[in-house]
Amino acid sequence: MALLILLLLLAVSQATADEDPYIGVNIGTDLSDMPHPTQVVALLKAQQIRHVRLYDADRGMLVALANTGIRVMVSIPNEQLLGIGQSNATAANWVSRNVVAHYPATNITAICVGSEVLTTLPNAAPVLVNAMKFIYSALVASNLDNQIKVSSPLSSSIILDSFPPSQAFFNRSWNPVLVPMLNFLQSSGSFVMLNIYPYYDYMQSNGVIPLDYALFKPLSPTKEAVDSNTLVHYSNVFDAVVDAAYFAMAFLNFTNIPVIVTETGWPSKGDSNEPDATMENANTYNSNLIRHVINKTGTPKRPGIAVSTYIYELYNEDMKTGPTSEKNWGLFDANGDPIYILRLTGSGSLLANDTTNQTYCTAKDGADPKMLQAALDWACGPGKVDCLPLLQGKPCYEPDNVIAHATYAFDTYYHRMGKTSDSCDFNGVADITTTDPSHGSCIFPGSIGRNGTMVNITAPSMNSTSSDSPGRNFYGREGFTSILLLIKVIVWNIIFL
Repeated sequence: MALLILLLLLAVSQATADEDPYIGVNIGTDLSDMPHPTQVVALLKAQQIRHVRLYDADRGMLVALANTGIRVMVSIPNEQLLGIGQSNATAANWVSRNVVAHYPATNITAICVGSEVLTTLPNAAPVLVNAMKFIYSALVASNLDNQIKVSSPLSSSIILDSFPPSQAFFNRSWNPVLVPMLNFLQSSGSFVMLNIYPYYDYMQSNGVIPLDYALFKPLSPTKEAVDSNTLVHYSNVFDAVVDAAYFAMAFLNFTNIPVIVTETGWPSKGDSNEPDATMENANTYNSNLIRHVINKTGTPKRPGIAVSTYIYELYNEDMKTGPTSEKNWGLFDANGDPIYILRLTGSGSLLANDTTNQTYCTAKDGADPKMLQAALDWACGPGKVDCLPLLQGKPCYEPDNVIAHATYAFDTYYHRMGKTSDSCDFNGVADITTTDPSHGSCIFPGSIGRNGTMVNITAPSMNSTSSDSPGRNFYGREGFTSILLLIKVIVWNIIFL
């Protein structure tokens, strides 16, 4: 009896945990220098990102994600939709190869059947629900239907008259697809996947939508938008669109299907005609979004019931076509360095690029070795950094190259100076990062108690020991550099102390 009670308590606890709102990220791959899947997963771990959405079911990524506990959404690309929607056998084969072969080692939790099919690939719309049902049947056959949900991300543009939310309804021309889709989602216990982009809503509003309202910035009650039917106040676009989706579903007599947001974000850079695609606005939007979701604020229609959300996206994608903004939605660059430092104090440990308590100063990968050497000399001299740990036989001697040694000196100086942005410049050869450069027994300032497994993400060359490494060629052989460094430290100490 006691065991049964314990199991029930554990089940309730797990259910509660699963119901907690979460922030995930989308992982796009349109990069000219796409990191290896193991590097992607290392970044996810370091940033404590526990939910991801893939735009396909790439085997390399699924293998790298195995045994990490990270919850994974896989996707059927739009170009595969017609084949799967017309053949139960094709759908079963897809599930066998891309889901069953990896589960449960890889914690696959949902399958996105296409993306924004109604608005981007309307000729496939007639087979969309069939494709979802065929995929679901394959999951049932593998006894995975309770563990893995099936849905299809929708563009919020299919919601018409989205404000006031209480008057919202779906574009009626899509009802022949949406009604059976919602029936399927309801009967299978799944959720509506919705892509929401307040940036585009703001840009297309011709000044009707205030920037602060799009960015989740606090508004006085007099500046909030008011639903004239319900008299409910809305302080941001995101909540208004989510509630519009709930009202649009209710208009079709579906009132108990939850919504998750599969894409949202804000670009950090744009063309001249995109003046509000800035780093500051992207930081503001995503920081406020994360706090809003994690703090379980909910929406005015469903207060306290937060909507789990996936940020678009993990990396800037330099190979995207279109305006500059299309290439700049990422939280990180291809090296794993944050595009900006999120302001998340008080929102837990998610996305450590939160900032001030978890930032480091590292040598720029690819920086001129001579400039790095000069900056290292300065840090260990006039900068008064204790560089003794870099000597041969000391914890931070290996790897013996200028990038690794400069990173240690830069970061030590950066922390001693209170982690101000101007203390991590060194004539342009240093960058602030959230990736802990500690490795082995070499523990960097601010990283005590944390492991250093992420060193290869921001500076892949730091562990290089090959003789053709630029850093190694310039920065010493067989310990000779350590002798020079020791002499410099002694001389500088005599002069400046």
